[in-house]
Amino acid sequence: MIRKWTIRIFISLVSLGLAFLLFVLWINLEVTRTGKKYSYDSVGAIPHNHCAVVLGTNKFIATGKVNRYYTYRIESAVQLFKNKKVDYIIVSGDNKHRSYNEPVSMFNDLAEAGIPKDRIVLDYAGFRTLDSVVRCFMVFGQHQFTVISQPFHNHRAIYIGRKRGLEVIAFNASDQSGRPSIKVILREIGARVLLAYDLLTGTQPHFLGEKIMIPE
Repeated sequence: MIRKWTIRIFISLVSLGLAFLLFVLWINLEVTRTGKKYSYDSVGAIPHNHCAVVLGTNKFIATGKVNRYYTYRIESAVQLFKNKKVDYIIVSGDNKHRSYNEPVSMFNDLAEAGIPKDRIVLDYAGFRTLDSVVRCFMVFGQHQFTVISQPFHNHRAIYIGRKRGLEVIAFNASDQSGRPSIKVILREIGARVLLAYDLLTGTQPHFLGEKIMIPE
């Protein structure tokens, strides 16, 4: 009797494991498929939007070197603005403490690159990709906008936005060697599983606050 229950439990666990693996595979394929449909690699091909949202990341990696993901996102934002593909740039990121402030770091680097300061909008509550995307609509009033990050990240941002009824497109910043590291891939898989949970539960940004109007 005990042996039969043990076999049943084992089969159930294996079945649950396989179901979960199939779900992980499905959500990743679905996010990538949707993301690719609305992503652009060429400045010339991407449509104009009033606002772009640069998704935040740390400017420096653990070794103290500049994070190239960060650098490429800034360069891409500058490209879009100078080619008149966007009118305003929202820099959205984490603002944990004074020594770690992604929006201010991006603001300073964009200004140094020649973007007028009055065309850069700071979003201090972009704690997660979901927060950055949803706040762009709920706080900054943009239903249609461009996201700037690496392709794998853009795909997730697009999926979040499109599932929320927003007209999100993305400009793909360079992905360093062209292929994310294993660490980045595993982290992205986990983020996409969490994305599915967020959509099922209707998760909202950690913080909304008062609306901020961006001039037309």
